[in-house]
Amino acid sequence: MAFLTQSEFHEAVGLLAAEMGLQRLRDKLVRLNGFVTRRGVNSAERLAEQLYLLSSGLRRQAPATFAFHGVWGEMLNDKVGKEGEEKLEELAKAVNECLNEQDEIIAEKKDDLVKALAVYAQELAAKTGERFAYLDMVLKAVPDVAKMLRESGLPK
Repeated sequence: MAFLTQSEFHEAVGLLAAEMGLQRLRDKLVRLNGFVTRRGVNSAERLAEQLYLLSSGLRRQAPATFAFHGVWGEMLNDKVGKEGEEKLEELAKAVNECLNEQDEIIAEKKDDLVKALAVYAQELAAKTGERFAYLDMVLKAVPDVAKMLRESGLPK
């Protein structure tokens, strides 16, 4: 699984704060043990900085990491819905067919992968918006696919 860069992470927290409201997001993260205190977190940028440090950029299996993924997943599920989730799972199969057992891109299937990613991105972006879709795809991607996404700027 790939990791978000620090700027991507800050953007993700900013999207969550814009969608939910900063106070509600902060309270939810505290309830999920992502933070110990609400004090000192008075902006999305500050919230992102603290979460990034506590989770080591989502690399550590820590309460802050679990809290972020919990809130992100809940927001995604709310936007996509059950039917959308099932459709995205089907579309993800086409992406996974282009990867080998070590989660590397199969060279002869690179064009198929580009097409499958574009279809997946379009479907997800229609439900969530472009930036949310991009960040979600990078979060779920294996490193080689995340690199491709960053280079291509999908979704568009």
